[in-house]
Amino acid sequence: MALFIWVSSLLTAIWNNLTLLGFSLIFFVFFFDFMKRRRSWNHPPGPISLPFIGTMLHIDFNNPHRSFTQLSKKYGNIYSLQNCWSNVVVLNGFKLIKEALVDKSEDFSDRPHFPVYKWLGCGENNQGLIMAKYSHEWKEQRRFTLSILRDFGMGKTSLEHLVIEEVGHLCSAFSSEEGHPFDPQRYINNAVSNVICSLTFGNRFDYKDEKFEKLLLLLGDGLKEEAGFLPQFLHEVPFLLYIPGIVEKAFQHQKALYAYIHELVKMHKETLDPSCRRDITDAFLEEMEKRKDDVNSSFNAQNLSFVIADLFSAGTETTTTTLRWGLLYMILHPSVQTKVQEEIDEVIGKNRSPKMEDQANMHYTRAVIHEIQRFGDVVPAGVPHMTFRDTELAGFFIPKGTTVITNLSSVLKDEAMWENPHQFYPEHFLDKNGQFVKREAFLPFSAGRRACAGEQLARMELFLFFTSLLQHFTFHMPKNQPRPREDGCYTFTLIPHPYQIQVVSR
Repeated sequence: MALFIWVSSLLTAIWNNLTLLGFSLIFFVFFFDFMKRRRSWNHPPGPISLPFIGTMLHIDFNNPHRSFTQLSKKYGNIYSLQNCWSNVVVLNGFKLIKEALVDKSEDFSDRPHFPVYKWLGCGENNQGLIMAKYSHEWKEQRRFTLSILRDFGMGKTSLEHLVIEEVGHLCSAFSSEEGHPFDPQRYINNAVSNVICSLTFGNRFDYKDEKFEKLLLLLGDGLKEEAGFLPQFLHEVPFLLYIPGIVEKAFQHQKALYAYIHELVKMHKETLDPSCRRDITDAFLEEMEKRKDDVNSSFNAQNLSFVIADLFSAGTETTTTTLRWGLLYMILHPSVQTKVQEEIDEVIGKNRSPKMEDQANMHYTRAVIHEIQRFGDVVPAGVPHMTFRDTELAGFFIPKGTTVITNLSSVLKDEAMWENPHQFYPEHFLDKNGQFVKREAFLPFSAGRRACAGEQLARMELFLFFTSLLQHFTFHMPKNQPRPREDGCYTFTLIPHPYQIQVVSR
């Protein structure tokens, strides 16, 4: 009996201790969560943050820019969110975003840290260009990139000739499809990508090249991958990345893309001839050799792959998507297409290729291209920023290390800045005399220190490709097919849903 009582007392004590331990653990977990989610003094307002998940339920990851705009109607143009335990501030509207990115450019010039990039090969000094931290290494790489792009013709007639040559291949591909409906996406993607490939790899690829097709497929799938809920969740809960196979599942296409580009760079290095610089890759390799004794140099083999990957992806995706929107708007607004073609015939004619100098006399065409960029809204949520130091904005305190989302869609559709923000309306960029006018709220390339480094190249490509295509063809909506959807599909960039066109040679 005594033994029974002793065992019973022992079990009761153990149970009580386990219960106390359990309650203590639960208290500690919720206290930890509370401390991680607490906001600093005078922080922007926002929706209630739930334990562990923060405010993630308020965001539609298929259309985050729309969620940001909807929330701004309740909380104002600056408000705060929480992705699990990460504080996020969202900026909306032209005036506020301009103040952050231009007036306080350095304060908002950093990038958030995404732990998954460690698994993709990124290190402290090899983060590429787009997502690199605001640092000496990033400044070094940006200066180098801008300089070498100018050396290889950005803003010069030599690069114009390269684009015009690619226009010829694109027009031949379109001509081969005349007489029946087809999706122009693949041809446009190939053509635009060939321009940046010529700059980075020293040569273009045939549209039927299997390796080229694989590279473009990996790029598209990688962007879709990054925009999903699982990758965003893994960014916020990085210890899950240690689960075997999780990185391969969530980021398999990005991992394959970097590996593929690494192999292309490796092959390039094997054929390097110091007496003949072929492209940007060669220039980077030369810089690596010059700085081989500098242990702190950002010019290293790993960073080369990431810089080239950034140039390739940024130089392909946004311009391709903008041109796809452009052709879609032309078949949906045939009267606009007719007016553009009339101006082309008047200024350029039908026999010679367009030149960048023609822009000065093509006010309506320039207005249409700008409206395609505005209404197409290709990078609606922008690339995330991070505060480089403690700062204030609109009377609110934003501490160093806060992720900042600049909702560029709210700028391009700002009702205070545009007459008809939710309509395709080229007259946004024309004065009463039909002359082209710049608009302050036109920020498709973002602004400030982290604005797109390839903006000048993109502008050249958009004008030459778009004008040349409308010079050679008239685009129609195929008969007996439903009207194409005008809303976009979010994959970090906002791409058109698949559609088909029919071309008629002019």
